[in-house]
Amino acid sequence: MERTIDWNRVSVFVKVVEDGGFTAAARSLRLPKSSVSRSVALLEKELGARLLQRSTRKVELTDAGRTFYDQAARAMTGVEEAALAVAELQQSPTGLIRFTAPLDAGIALLAPILAEFLGLHPGVQVEAIVTNRVVDLVGEGVDFALRVAELNDSSLVARRLRRIDTGVVASTAYLARRGTPKKVSELANHDCVLFRPERGRARWTLSCPDSEASVEVTGVVGADDYTFLRRAVQVGLGIGLLPLFVIDDLIASGEVVRLFPTFKTQHGHFHLVYPSAHYLPRRSVVFRDFILERLGEPAASQKTSAPPKK
Repeated sequence: MERTIDWNRVSVFVKVVEDGGFTAAARSLRLPKSSVSRSVALLEKELGARLLQRSTRKVELTDAGRTFYDQAARAMTGVEEAALAVAELQQSPTGLIRFTAPLDAGIALLAPILAEFLGLHPGVQVEAIVTNRVVDLVGEGVDFALRVAELNDSSLVARRLRRIDTGVVASTAYLARRGTPKKVSELANHDCVLFRPERGRARWTLSCPDSEASVEVTGVVGADDYTFLRRAVQVGLGIGLLPLFVIDDLIASGEVVRLFPTFKTQHGHFHLVYPSAHYLPRRSVVFRDFILERLGEPAASQKTSAPPKK
């Protein structure tokens, strides 16, 4: 014979456990204490098992009560989230989204995408934390992050986005002054702006479909931020090896020229990272899908287990 459970009694039982007793639960539920006690007793009768050990001071879960509470609380949370999700489907997304990204990607990629997104969803507000610091998403209450490195944290979900390609670039002013290198090896005789150099030097390895070239370059300007190096290239301080998303607009305007366009290096992929959760508010789902559409490459979600680094 199929057993039927009164879910009103289940919810009362869960409230007794969460509030730590019948008196507190009765106060929260605005019911007489006797009604709360009777509801739990009837549930125990339905289940054929004692769920709570009662004393004059406190109530404690029995083994059966602990097993039932763990499953029931999870089921009720799922029902509440499902009801909230259905309710949100009937309305436009609203509320605050907190997002973090590295400085270079935040300026070059995130800002124009946010402008488009907010134009489509005026009820949403976005707080962007643009920093090269690795933000603790859960600890700092941040909804999403744009990251480069592979992740290693089981509490986070990572969706792979577009590939990051780099290219050799120089301003027209620099090339007019110093000449245009014809071979990759000639870069050794030019001033270069370097990302995280070692004592003013770096090795650039470039590849194309049928060959590879490597050269040691030097320069008087080095930095750990591509936004700074973009500006250094723009004002003619030297030739740079930069992610193309940082410099594409200057190439399009003709202010900067891409050298050796068949050669490039791959600098990994962007990832959209967010805390693992069974339920995401509608605004977060819409935002996630928008980012995946604008920056994404088809890829399965992946979970990992150590804080990612840029």
